[in-house]
Amino acid sequence: MTPRRVAVLVGSLRRDSLSRKVARALVALAPATLVLELIDIAALGFYNEDEEDSPPAAWTAFRERLRPFEAVLFVTPEYNRGLPAVLKNAVDVGSRPREHSVWGGKPGAVVSISPGPLGGFSANQHLRQSLSVLNVPLMPQPELYLGQAAALFDAEGRLASESVRLLFTQFLTRFAAWTDANRPR
Repeated sequence: MTPRRVAVLVGSLRRDSLSRKVARALVALAPATLVLELIDIAALGFYNEDEEDSPPAAWTAFRERLRPFEAVLFVTPEYNRGLPAVLKNAVDVGSRPREHSVWGGKPGAVVSISPGPLGGFSANQHLRQSLSVLNVPLMPQPELYLGQAAALFDAEGRLASESVRLLFTQFLTRFAAWTDANRPR
């Protein structure tokens, strides 16, 4: 079977963010049935429906880049108990025009990260709420909230423990099964 291509969107623009480190670790640990690819969202500019008649080139490129992917994985920090604006903006840009949404029917999952103990619960739930109206079947279990996220990595930026590696591997195995079961037809 051909591996499924999964778009990975990171909700932080910072090069060395914990979210980006988690995303890179997930990419590296993906099972052979999935090919995870990081998609840059930094250049999108804020969504404004008035610009849809002649959409900015960055919007068009983003939409076209996402279309061929079969699934999507969101990796996000939590900012002020909510979803980072840059990630919500990417969701909005990809959802328009409504009849050409890049999200519809693609199975997805959300991983949230926080330096604090709650693991980005609020950001995770905010994103799930937005994606539910965009016909993205989100993996309900396991949920992955990563609190105290700085402790996940050693001084060189590698996963700090075998237990974290196992957690990520188990999550990805379940996500692969989820993408199989919810593949767009």
